[in-house]
Amino acid sequence: MDLTSPAWRARILTSAYPATRPVRVMGGFFGMSLDVIVGIFTTPLAWREYLSQSWFVARVSFLPAVLMVIPYSLISTFIFNIVLNELGAADFSGSGSAFFNVNQIAPLVTVLVTAGAAATAMCADLGARTIREELDALRVMGIDPINALVIPRVLAATTISVALNGLVVLSSMVVSFFFCINLLHVSAGAFVSGMTVITGLGDVVVSLIKSFLFGLGAGLIGCYKGISVGGGPAGVGNAVNETVVFAFMMLFTINMIVTAVGVQFTMK
Repeated sequence: MDLTSPAWRARILTSAYPATRPVRVMGGFFGMSLDVIVGIFTTPLAWREYLSQSWFVARVSFLPAVLMVIPYSLISTFIFNIVLNELGAADFSGSGSAFFNVNQIAPLVTVLVTAGAAATAMCADLGARTIREELDALRVMGIDPINALVIPRVLAATTISVALNGLVVLSSMVVSFFFCINLLHVSAGAFVSGMTVITGLGDVVVSLIKSFLFGLGAGLIGCYKGISVGGGPAGVGNAVNETVVFAFMMLFTINMIVTAVGVQFTMK
């Protein structure tokens, strides 16, 4: 059994020095993240595992993302149109819908679905393999689990997250369009023409960057918690719960930072 593996390293260090566990866990996470980033550019990609995981992430994320974006889009559109009606500018409803959907709603729905569905499933899968000592068996055979299992999952979460963001933007704009036309009696031409008044290519690029970072962060957290799990089946359940909490913390932080930086470029 390889005592230098991430799982055994985490068990030994946390049991010997429990007071320093948060620092050591962070160090282990950043160490694995560096191994993944370097491995993406230096080792051949396990294409079969990547395609399998991409299909899995898309399958578990597609329907929840579409269903989740509908109430978010309707609520934001309705509230914004209340303000527009008070100002006598209801024809600019398309501007508000595009701005909210592209900049905030689509990335937030992407982060919730990616962290809540895909990352937790990756953590549970890798955690089950870890407690069955499958990862140690791979190392004995000379196969690096980072290259064989972690990198394909991280890339799958990242690429599907970007694609999911585009799908969510399209779905939210369609929902907002029909809501404004049929219930708020806004002109269809005015809605469409107003979509690009305050939302441009820069906002779309920022939204894609957010979804890219969201998928990357969620994939890294889910995989790290999976390969460093300990304590048997109960430890796998705890790791899944921690994956959700840590992913939400990281991804909402990323959202605030990227939004603050993106505003400096898109508002000029």
